[in-house]
Amino acid sequence: MTEKALRLGTRRSKLAMAQSGQVADAVSQVTGRPVELVEITTYGDVSREHLAQIGGTGVFVAALREALARGEVDFAVHSLKDLPTTQPDELVLAAIPEREDPRDVIIARDALKFTDLPRGARIGTGSPRRMAQLNAYARAHGMDIETVPIRGNVDTRIGYVTKGDLDAVVLAAAGLNRIGRSDEVTDFLSVDTVLPAPGQGALAIECAADDADLVAALAELDDPFTRAAVTAERSLLAALEAGCSAPVGALADLLDDGQSVKEMRLRGVVGTTDGSTLVQLSTTGPVPETHEAATALGRELATEMLAQGAAGLMGERAL
Repeated sequence: MTEKALRLGTRRSKLAMAQSGQVADAVSQVTGRPVELVEITTYGDVSREHLAQIGGTGVFVAALREALARGEVDFAVHSLKDLPTTQPDELVLAAIPEREDPRDVIIARDALKFTDLPRGARIGTGSPRRMAQLNAYARAHGMDIETVPIRGNVDTRIGYVTKGDLDAVVLAAAGLNRIGRSDEVTDFLSVDTVLPAPGQGALAIECAADDADLVAALAELDDPFTRAAVTAERSLLAALEAGCSAPVGALADLLDDGQSVKEMRLRGVVGTTDGSTLVQLSTTGPVPETHEAATALGRELATEMLAQGAAGLMGERAL
């Protein structure tokens, strides 16, 4: 007799379905059980408002978590950058698999790179974080760009460029890789130019904390280095008391000497969306061995950023 299928809760978007399908295959391999996708519509999927207006934090997550709590699904897959930084007691992030490319990318008309865009180029993004850093880079390098707020799925966003409404759009490399569309990228933005969102490129696999067998099975998909990095990034975000639609970028990466990984560097940035003011700092320390050590790394950098005036740049402060 075949074992009962595990039910994986996922958003309905093409990207969510693609990344959930990849997780489903991996979970099937470690558990030996079939996995079926259960499609769930979230508020963030149906609302046409800009993310900053509808609160940003958690709008893609709440419906999935409610389905978990009601027992309608056994586990859920989220884009980690969509998750609020506070974790409900009854749910656990059982696995954070190895991270995809965390960078942001440009898809521009005529295969242009960011620095080759013409004067007055209109660049679409729904992210205040991207706006702040692109505008700051443009100011520092004598470029003349206009950032235009947009929403919609990948097809909609790329469509603004192909139809000629915009000169370029900014998207996450990870999402395009997961749906097999990375060949449309015209430029990869260096993390020195634009720091990604905390947790960008990573997935979170969440289930009920009291389902010990499932927690243990899913934990086999966990990547400890990715978990340490995103824990530090999200700790920074939490300590800044910023929602995931605030203009905060963060990236923790591992520094190695060719033989072994020696240290973790955490970089953070907060800025006004017009790019006129940025607070950008970094810290380096031993690779965190525990959740507490990774959290402390993020908190320490946030404290330094707040001391440099970061709080006044975020516009929205989470209550």
